[in-house]
Amino acid sequence: MVLTVNRHEGGVALVTLSASASKNTFTRKNINVLAETLDELMNDKKCLSIILTGTGNFFSAGGPIDEFANAIDAGTIGTMVEEMTGSLHPLLLKIRASPKVFVAAINGAAAGGGLGLALAMDYRISLRNAKLAAAFFSLGLSPDGGTTWLLPRLVGTQVTKRFFFNNEIWDGDKALRLGAVDEVCNSEELISKSISLARDWGKWSIMSRRSTKQLLDASTSTFFETQLEFERALMVSASLTQEFSEGVSSFLEKRKPNFNNLGEE
Repeated sequence: MVLTVNRHEGGVALVTLSASASKNTFTRKNINVLAETLDELMNDKKCLSIILTGTGNFFSAGGPIDEFANAIDAGTIGTMVEEMTGSLHPLLLKIRASPKVFVAAINGAAAGGGLGLALAMDYRISLRNAKLAAAFFSLGLSPDGGTTWLLPRLVGTQVTKRFFFNNEIWDGDKALRLGAVDEVCNSEELISKSISLARDWGKWSIMSRRSTKQLLDASTSTFFETQLEFERALMVSASLTQEFSEGVSSFLEKRKPNFNNLGEE
């Protein structure tokens, strides 16, 4: 078994990688099952937010080193790496573009592509003794999994450069200080805190969730004038939805808005 999916109130789906899949997430079988599962949840209108966590000492670790060695001997390593990134990278793009709220419940080591998977999500809750590592340099590789795009946006370019070139490993507390994770907690609280956060962030309108994620990703690579036009276009689109009507009504009626089942994904 690669993973399990448990549903919780408020449209929350908890995806838990098995111990073996947490340790070797990027075998062909494991990454494909993960990608297919997350695709299904992203297409499920009843699902508003998705939590990903691992089992044991690993949240999600990078490629299988033993399979790398066999592929090197067979002369197929280039094809193998191309296929592996060809599965992971489209998934990361979908996570960033999806109106679903993604929460990484980092129970253990997030390394290589697994680090990219955690960084691509909207919120990261980590155990204090969890480990964030790149591990690319020790293998003679350059980074992948979107880490060179995602991490600088959280901690800055020079901190990211030191992370890679010093082959650093950050525990949860250091990752929190630097801004790579949003919260740390003990193991007994990890899942309950993740579910609570996922439920709270998932309650907002689809347009609010999707558009804000798109705007924030665009903000570091566009001119201010372009960003303003992007904001304007998305706000006009949002103003034409039932969700906006509900938001206005709830404000005037002095009650909390209920956006459930109003938007179209």
